[in-house]
Amino acid sequence: MKSICVYCGSSSGNAPNYEEAATQTGRLLAEEGITLVYGGSKVGLMGAVADAALAAGGTVIGILPKALQEKELAHESLSELHIVSSMHERKALMAEKSDGFFALPGGAGTMEEIFEVWTWGQLGYHKKPCGFINTNGYYDHLLAFLDHQQKEGFMKLEMRTMVQAAETPKQLLELFRSYEPPAVAKWVKPEEL
Repeated sequence: MKSICVYCGSSSGNAPNYEEAATQTGRLLAEEGITLVYGGSKVGLMGAVADAALAAGGTVIGILPKALQEKELAHESLSELHIVSSMHERKALMAEKSDGFFALPGGAGTMEEIFEVWTWGQLGYHKKPCGFINTNGYYDHLLAFLDHQQKEGFMKLEMRTMVQAAETPKQLLELFRSYEPPAVAKWVKPEEL
């Protein structure tokens, strides 16, 4: 695995554990020689993950829409900073440059990004692993809801298990290293549940 995209909050959240998880993630990727791909901002968990990777000698690629660069959110010390015209371009380029996708705690944007790449994986557009770093149980309710979706027949079990979760970035990276994409079709028929 040469590169991992990290989706996370542009704020730091209320618990210090969230920023520590971002710092651990950036440091781990740098120490493992894995390029960090992320949203290009200098604020919140986004800034923390990038700063930690850079401090540990890692390569960091940021991808930022021009509208956010103009609000002075761009991290100016990255290995590469790509300025794109839209959020759609941002997400497509992040996905193209990444071999896997981590979601640290974050808000609606983080959810949208990880769910989109997970959906692309379900549809067979890529075979890259996706997962949540579940710091402080941040994603417990979401993971329970995903289990509920599967039990209610809106997702095959194989598609549910595509998205992984771990308490630490190191644990999630180990899961990624043994990841095998499902070999079943996404489409669900009631008799197959």
